[in-house]
Amino acid sequence: MIRDDIRTLIAEAVERAQANQQLPQVAVPDVQVERAKNPAHGDYASSLALRMSRAARMNPMDIASVIATHLQLPPAVEAVQVAPPGFLNFRLSEGWLADQVDAILGEGTEYARATIGEGQRVQVEFVSANPTGPLHVGTGRGAALGDSLARVLERAGYSVHREYYVNDAGSRMEAFNQSVYARYAQQFDQPVEVPEDGYPGDYLKDVAATIASEEGRRYLDQSREEASVALGRRGMQLLIDQIRHDLDQMNVQFDNWYYEQSLFDEGRVQQALDALRQRGFVVEREGAVWFTSTAIGDDKDNVLVRSNGLPTYFASDVAYHYDKLVEREFDLAIDIWGADHQGHVPRMKSVVSALGVDPSRLVVLLYQLVNLIRDGQLLAMGKRTGAFVTLREVLDDVGSDAVRFFLVARSPDAMMDFDLNLAKAHSNENPVYWVQMAHARMCNILRQPGVPEYADGDVHLLTHPNELALVRELLVLPAIVVDAATALAPNSITEYALDLARATHRFYQECQVMGDHPELSKARLKLVAAARDVMRITLDLIGVSAPEYMERREGN
Repeated sequence: MIRDDIRTLIAEAVERAQANQQLPQVAVPDVQVERAKNPAHGDYASSLALRMSRAARMNPMDIASVIATHLQLPPAVEAVQVAPPGFLNFRLSEGWLADQVDAILGEGTEYARATIGEGQRVQVEFVSANPTGPLHVGTGRGAALGDSLARVLERAGYSVHREYYVNDAGSRMEAFNQSVYARYAQQFDQPVEVPEDGYPGDYLKDVAATIASEEGRRYLDQSREEASVALGRRGMQLLIDQIRHDLDQMNVQFDNWYYEQSLFDEGRVQQALDALRQRGFVVEREGAVWFTSTAIGDDKDNVLVRSNGLPTYFASDVAYHYDKLVEREFDLAIDIWGADHQGHVPRMKSVVSALGVDPSRLVVLLYQLVNLIRDGQLLAMGKRTGAFVTLREVLDDVGSDAVRFFLVARSPDAMMDFDLNLAKAHSNENPVYWVQMAHARMCNILRQPGVPEYADGDVHLLTHPNELALVRELLVLPAIVVDAATALAPNSITEYALDLARATHRFYQECQVMGDHPELSKARLKLVAAARDVMRITLDLIGVSAPEYMERREGN
């Protein structure tokens, strides 16, 4: 990866300069290398001299000049320039850039695969919506982020396990059971109302109608308590089937569906509480069982088991994370939660620490809500009120590709507007359409009649500025993968996809591939194939398809 190669060059140059006493023996900050913001300044830049100046007691320009004189430039780097107020700017060799087309084609689908993960076992737990209703776009954002992050981590060399945690225990399930019972009874004209704390949405009418058609009215012959439990269990399974279908449609699959109730049925809750008790973090007072989180710096203790003997949701979470990090021994557990769970993060970190686990092994990513916009109007969402737009409706309306791209396009901590009209527009204003069109254009060139065999094309004929600009963009993906995996930020993949599409479209418009110069055509066909392959890898990282054909409309 050229960025890392330049970083190593700089570090070695500093070491030589210090050995020659041309730079003082001070601690050297981590060498940071970034793409130059202005192409006129080169390809990559480092501000190390600026960051060293205070400790070295030297002018940044002088430091940069000393480093430059000690650089041993490889064939990849054509020149280095010292620029005010102390930058080192690196320009890549055009011949080396052209060679990279062959290198990218040679790696094929393995291009931009990194090893920083070193096979570490990472569990990514995401979506995990209560099985009390269909998924909506908010949970869809968690799905897009979680699955895209898992794909990036796999590309970076981690062993990834995707898990959906089904909250099928607790008071909300009781409210759900009673709601299903009410809707079922109404199928047979019984005057039973949905409880005030229940789920009034029309979707439960459909669930109840399905059960009624399968089972008839036999549940009305049972006690309400017995019938509501059975109906709730069947209703939950129908909704989980719908959730699975929606996620499949969104190109999201899980390695495991983990049921909260199993934590109680298999004794894992008691096992986790015993582990906390053995480590001195459990007390009993006021008839309840408490986690003494104040002993490790929290503001207050937290109830594990209420005075009525019922475990809290926190107790389930303790057991679940004990199972993840202690029993199943994942090196890293990543929870992807909605921002409304922010207050829950500190106590989960505390309990992990209390269990004797390094709290850095638990990472919680919070994502903000999605504002769904249609025709300029904000659409209401709220499962408990029954007034919301389901994820399935959005998938059917704009398609999985648009949903995936739009929902992962921004940083998780930023609120976002999802414009449904834009998402299904066949125009350059729609970013997913524009990116996919770049791929389709490359495919279209390669399948045209009369395209020659180009394996022996001479890439050194690629000298046009837009050809080399495209190569430069292709070379960025390996660094993007590493950075996205390190920062747990899959949104950077969509940003890169847009940059790559921009470079691809410019090349398409400015460089005629099948022209009057056969040898140049073969070289350009190689570049076309490389751009196609890298775009395909990029889109796959965010779960978006790479179509070979796209509908064209005037102005595109």
